[in-house]
Amino acid sequence: MPHIVKSTILDAPTDAVWDVLRDFNGHDRWHPAVATSTIERAHSPDKIGCVRRFKLQDGSELREQLLALSDLEQTFSYCLLDTPVPMFNYVAHVRLLPVTDGDRTFWHWESRFSTRPEDRDRIVHMVAEDIYQAGFEAIRRHLKEAA
Repeated sequence: MPHIVKSTILDAPTDAVWDVLRDFNGHDRWHPAVATSTIERAHSPDKIGCVRRFKLQDGSELREQLLALSDLEQTFSYCLLDTPVPMFNYVAHVRLLPVTDGDRTFWHWESRFSTRPEDRDRIVHMVAEDIYQAGFEAIRRHLKEAA
């Protein structure tokens, strides 16, 4: 079972980063892979159990469910419900922590999932680089443009 752990330091305070990341339906405004996103059944994007349905730039459609969200701890967890990618039991966790040297943010993003052995290396690379690392870079640009 692949276990992906990625982290980065952002030159922004945790509250500024959390304001962007806590919107479970907002990733289409900052992540380059996401074209559109909606929350099913008009639920609030911070309601535990809400489901986001989104399309990627390549037209693929996915559904993810918010499992936990804590403003106090600046964390959230979600799982993948539907995807055209052969990955199963995907659960991810995001956590922000303050870096007090310079009022910066430590962003930890990790997931576990299963996949077919022949797809493992390709999917691990896709999640680690095309989703997580691309997300880190996109948030940097997004925060810089908003400032």
